[in-house]
This record gives sequence, C-alpha cells and structure tokens, in this order.
Amino acid sequence: MAIVSSGSKKSYPYNLNGKSRLLDPKTLEEETKKRNDDSLRPKCWNEFIGQSELKEVLAISVKASLSRKEALDHVLLYGPPGLGKTTMALVLAKELGVKCRITSAPALERPRDVIGLLLNLKPHELLFIDEIHRLTKVAQELLYPALEDFRIDLTVGKGTTARTREIDLPRFTLIGATTSPASISSPLRDRFGITHRLNFYHLDDLDKIIKRAADLLGLSISAEGSQEIARRCRGTPRIANRLLRRVRDFATVQENIQIVDQNLVDNALKLHQVDECGLDQTDRRLLSFIIEAHNCGPVGLETLAAALGEESATLETVVEPFLLQIGFLKRTPRGRVVTSAAVDHLNCDDSLRMPN
Repeated sequence: MAIVSSGSKKSYPYNLNGKSRLLDPKTLEEETKKRNDDSLRPKCWNEFIGQSELKEVLAISVKASLSRKEALDHVLLYGPPGLGKTTMALVLAKELGVKCRITSAPALERPRDVIGLLLNLKPHELLFIDEIHRLTKVAQELLYPALEDFRIDLTVGKGTTARTREIDLPRFTLIGATTSPASISSPLRDRFGITHRLNFYHLDDLDKIIKRAADLLGLSISAEGSQEIARRCRGTPRIANRLLRRVRDFATVQENIQIVDQNLVDNALKLHQVDECGLDQTDRRLLSFIIEAHNCGPVGLETLAAALGEESATLETVVEPFLLQIGFLKRTPRGRVVTSAAVDHLNCDDSLRMPN
C-alpha cells in the first residue's frame, strides 16, 4: 500500500505488517531458539549490570530468606520489554540455589495447566510467569490461595455431590513479569510482597553490557564503538545485544578488520537504517507522514493507523513510546504532534529518510 501526501509527490510504502523490527524490544522469533542469547545472559549478581535499586532490594531479601531458610517472598517485576525481567528471575534462582520454572500466561489457558504446574513445584522453587497480566480469570482465582496460603482448592464431583478438596503446596516463590501492571487484577497484585519497576538503562551501564557481550562473542570493539551502539539501542539491553550481533555480521564480511570502531558501527547500523538517535525506518515514516501530510500535526491515532497500515494499538504501545520518551512526539487532546526537535533531526539526516 502506498500513501501520497497532499502537496508532496513522495510515496510511502507504509504496510509494515508481518515485518520484524530490529529495534523491537520484544523477543523476535529467531531469538526464541537456543542460541547466543542464553550465553549472553548474566548468571549472578556481579554479572547483572544496571538496575542498582532493584538489585539492592532483592539482595537483602535473598540474604534474609537464606538465613531463615524460607522461600523468597513473591516478586512482581514490571516495565518495558527487553530490560531483564526473565534474566533477573534466573539470577535470583542461582543466588537462592533453587530451580526456576519458566512459563508464560498464554500457555496457561486451562485450569489443569495451572494446577499441574503448582503440584510439580518443590520447596522454595521459583515459578516465573511472563506476561502475567494475560492470565485468565479462572487461572488468577486458582493462584489466590496458592500465593497466600500455599494451597489449591479443587471441586470434586457435580451438583449436590460436589465436594471441595484442599491440597497443600510446598512454599514456593512466584515471580511475575508484565509490561502492563494496570491490567493485573487488584487481588492478584496485592499478593506480591515485592513490586518493582525496571527502568531504561543509562549509557554507562549499556556500554558495560555491550563490552561484556562483545567479550563473550569474541569480538574486539573500541570504546567509541561500544558507546555508539549504546546511544542507538533505546536504553534496552536486548536491543543492544541485537545491534551488536548485526555489527559483528558486518565486521565478519569486511577484510582486515582488527577492531570494531565507531566508523564501522555507524556503517553497519546505517545499513539497517538505524540512525544516531536510535530511530529506524518505521519511526521516521511515522514522523515524516505527520510532518509532510499534516504540517506537523495534530493528527488522530486512527488516521495514523490507516495511513501506516498498522493497528492503532501497535502504534500506541510499540512505536510511539520511544518517540515520546526522546521528545520527538507529543500526545495532545487533538492528536499527535511532531516537535521541532524531530523536524531538525530528519532534516539533518537525509541519508536515512524514506526513499522517493
């Protein structure tokens, strides 16, 4: 599908459905397979870089639970994808010396799925549920007594012969991860003893993460090169590791590359249309459409969704948050407005704008 803005002869191929974005903080399909992602994950506190406040809180709780020989209190981690919620759960299991069972809410569709999972837990084990806000109402109600009283209530029989049976569970720790804490029911949210938000990473922490990953991948990278990737990864370690792998691919096919420097990183990421502010082609298409077709806005979300060939929810939750965070886009009662900073950025970055 192509959209031609009024007053402009440029056409924009806006149909983005089915295409994976290099800068998408969610796990891509290729990354669900066992590969380098597992080897790059931190295994202990010392290897986990960033999130100092969360580490301090959890370290105290871990030491206390180990000294009392009790299960760790239930933990709810929330924040944007790619910031290390799953990794933190694995690190906690390592520090506690127990096993971590990993699942996701969409996989727990039926009550027996939840019951089977709970019955197989051993004392003090960790149960990690990703996207916990997507649990069904029945699954949540099964978890209420399991989290608070460490038991599950089963109904045996039907009608007048129905009986309720209680089954005791070993004391375990549930770690829930979500990108939408407001979507979790209040009774479930209140049963977590530790609730903490994961924030975007600072440049210094991202620089350390990239250098550590480069060492694990056997890649020599300069200080300027790692800092360049850190500036373009949207404050997200998952994206930083993904960009690093693309840079490594680019360096592999070049001749006589001894060390990855800033110039090589710039050339590699420009090939993938990732600019110095961390914007990709999708971001620039959205901004350019508002600038050229609507004179910087305001423009409604539904109009943008129709023009870009995307669902409004996708734009609102995936594309817009980073643009809002860096001050390139504003949400107003009348619609979306592009800021002067975004206009200046696109004007000085013609090499990465949309093709004619």
